[in-house]
Amino acid sequence: MAMVAVGGSIGTGLLLGSAAAISLAGPAVIISFLLAALISWTASLALGELASAHPAAGAFGLYGELYLNEWAGFLSRAGYWAAISFSVGAEMVATATYMAFWFPNVPGVLWIVILSLCLLLVNLRSVHDYARFEFWFAMVKVVTIAVFVLLGAALMLSHKVPAQYTTQGGFFPLGVLAPLLAMTFAIYTFGGVEFVAVTSGESRSPNDVAKATKITFLLLTLLYLGAVAVLVGIVPWNKTGVGESPFVTVFRSVHIPGAGHIMNFVVLTAALSGANAALYISSRMLFSMARSGWAPPELGHLNRKGSPNLALWVSSYGIVAAFALETWFPGDAFVFILRGAFFGLILSWIVSLAAHISFRRRLTPEQLNALPMRSPLGAWGSVMGLLLVGASVLRSWWDSRVNLISGLGYLLVFTIAFFLLRKKHRQSTMSR
Repeated sequence: MAMVAVGGSIGTGLLLGSAAAISLAGPAVIISFLLAALISWTASLALGELASAHPAAGAFGLYGELYLNEWAGFLSRAGYWAAISFSVGAEMVATATYMAFWFPNVPGVLWIVILSLCLLLVNLRSVHDYARFEFWFAMVKVVTIAVFVLLGAALMLSHKVPAQYTTQGGFFPLGVLAPLLAMTFAIYTFGGVEFVAVTSGESRSPNDVAKATKITFLLLTLLYLGAVAVLVGIVPWNKTGVGESPFVTVFRSVHIPGAGHIMNFVVLTAALSGANAALYISSRMLFSMARSGWAPPELGHLNRKGSPNLALWVSSYGIVAAFALETWFPGDAFVFILRGAFFGLILSWIVSLAAHISFRRRLTPEQLNALPMRSPLGAWGSVMGLLLVGASVLRSWWDSRVNLISGLGYLLVFTIAFFLLRKKHRQSTMSR
């Protein structure tokens, strides 16, 4: 479960989105990631405690229904599905960016079409083929990021490259509040800690859920903070951009023979892995919603190999968005998609934190002592996390029109859908 969560989390949010974050905050982006890690910690503890108490399919949607209301449960499921599906577009735009490193004259939309078709074919096959494909992709990027952190730290400690933390305007070149501007990208990068809750139904025991939660948070925090510290320590903050991965920029800047090509291959596989995982999870999420009456029943059918064909095709709409944005807004496509997916993703954290507060209030002392995993922060940790997440969302709405429109759009569209589907969901629940 931990490897699924870690592998699904490490994608273009770090490997390309970190460039956008650095351009907004400079070296102080380290503070952005520290704050994002704090928020992620509170969400991880809440999700881990809830998942260990309720290791069942449904994850945060189930927690919302049990401890808040049907609307919260549906909103977290639908918003998460929409965001994960849309984020496939960010991964595909990133693949086009990485392929341009080798084939600068080939249109990016061509790579989006070719590689998207390959991923769809993988997901239309059996789950065993998907698992084999994703395992190797996840292994490559986890090992590579760890090696990158170690090599980067060695380069700086050996003084082979000058540390860039205080050059080009100092640690806060864009002001002391600049780290807040980069919070959208930093929090998005930590998206994936909720995978433990999504996969908790497959766990052998509640204790496994507790262990997986801790491992996931610690691995992601160490990898992300280490990678970002190395990035801003080696490359001047004003020389990063989303035209290529800053990880590739690092290796090109220190003139290691062939390292830029190797790193570009790695970030390409990471983007394909992220898109592959997002297609898998979003299609299964939509399939589950259809089976429970929260989506049209046609989306709840499987093909001969056990893949939800129609749910997969519907969940691939992010690829269409990537094609359109790469055609009309090639320079901004990646950032637009990432910002558009942010609120739907963070809804799962908001609902889980709120549900955890309610969950803790209902527990007796005996039930609390019997929990396989206990959050050391208790309900107050989730209150703090909820306030921080809320502040981050409001700040992102203030800073970006894309964040504002997409966030309000999620709330409006899925609230309408909730009232249209509520009766069918209750009929489905009663029939079971």
